[in-house]
Amino acid sequence: MKLLFYLGHPAHYHLFKNAIRYFKGEGQHVTVLIKKKDVLEDLLDADGIPYRNIFPKTRGNSHFEMGRTIMKRNALLFQHCLRNRPDLLIGTSVENSHIGKVLGIPSINVNEDDHDVVPMYSKFSYPLSHTILAPNPCSTGRWEYKTIHYKGYHELAYLHPNQFVSNPRITEQYIPSGEPYFLIRFARLNAHHDEGIRGIDNRTAFHIIDKLKAHGRVYITSEKQLIPELEPYRIKINPADMHHIMAGASLYIGDSQTMAAEAGVLGVPFIRYNDFVDRIGYLRELERSYHLGYGISPSDPGKLFYTLNTLLSTPDLRPTFQRRRMKMLREKIDVNQFMIWFIENFPKSKSIMADNPEFQDQFISATIQSSSDTVKIKTGREVLTPGVTLKQA
Repeated sequence: MKLLFYLGHPAHYHLFKNAIRYFKGEGQHVTVLIKKKDVLEDLLDADGIPYRNIFPKTRGNSHFEMGRTIMKRNALLFQHCLRNRPDLLIGTSVENSHIGKVLGIPSINVNEDDHDVVPMYSKFSYPLSHTILAPNPCSTGRWEYKTIHYKGYHELAYLHPNQFVSNPRITEQYIPSGEPYFLIRFARLNAHHDEGIRGIDNRTAFHIIDKLKAHGRVYITSEKQLIPELEPYRIKINPADMHHIMAGASLYIGDSQTMAAEAGVLGVPFIRYNDFVDRIGYLRELERSYHLGYGISPSDPGKLFYTLNTLLSTPDLRPTFQRRRMKMLREKIDVNQFMIWFIENFPKSKSIMADNPEFQDQFISATIQSSSDTVKIKTGREVLTPGVTLKQA
């Protein structure tokens, strides 16, 4: 089987990286195409994954520029697929669905944002997608009929304990051992769906830092340029090490959706401060069902500092959030193992899930044992359903 993974964001690489390694190890013909985005190339280079950047330019932010860029990427992807004829297109991109439809190649659109949060993406991508894979809380609107929902989040494809164990030695390369520390994240918020969205401004950042620095070290990671007064707090981290740093933090505060979810599935308390609060289903579930974090609107800064003070004064904060994480893990699947099965057995896997969504419960780890901050996983991947095979990862 010839598989094409098309990646347009660092988070997409994390989502698919373990599946890519698995299929390569099985001798499948795997092609990775990317477009330029932040540290995406750095992550691929660090892991030694061969790829081709079909669009190394940075696009403009106007609707005209976005439309013109999509047309150019469509042309480049069309040329590649016409020459190489993959059997399946996998990713989170508009181009996969367009070219898949034109060339008769099935496309699996893997997304976790509700359709009304990314309206342009949904309108341009979903109508031509063959299949949409989305977490249970994610609404795909009028395209639900082609959606397969699963019990998990993108972040559980790479931060589930089956896939990731934090390494304190990596953290010690950046942060003194034994000292509590806090992470603040500034996102660029310049995607088409970020128009008009507020996040953490400089004044709020200084107030947050003043609250935190009495309790530990404060570090900022940022996609955007910082003012000189905030630069002393910036920490430069190899993108490949970021999740090890995240796992050891006492608290995460930021205006990035993905990093808030990553903190949550790692059992690190998070405060998400932007205008997407109450609008994104999977984050709302992490916050309200599992109490792993807090979404707060910039219209209510008082709530931000009340929540921050409450967390800082909570005894046994980390063990409490690790227990909440364990509850979440007991109810969620290993998304990586599920995706491998889904791709490997496609399109039969789509029919199986449509007829019996509980089939996916086989991908919930058989035994999860917690000891302090350590999570040990024992799981099997044998699927007993007649006619369906699942190879060992």
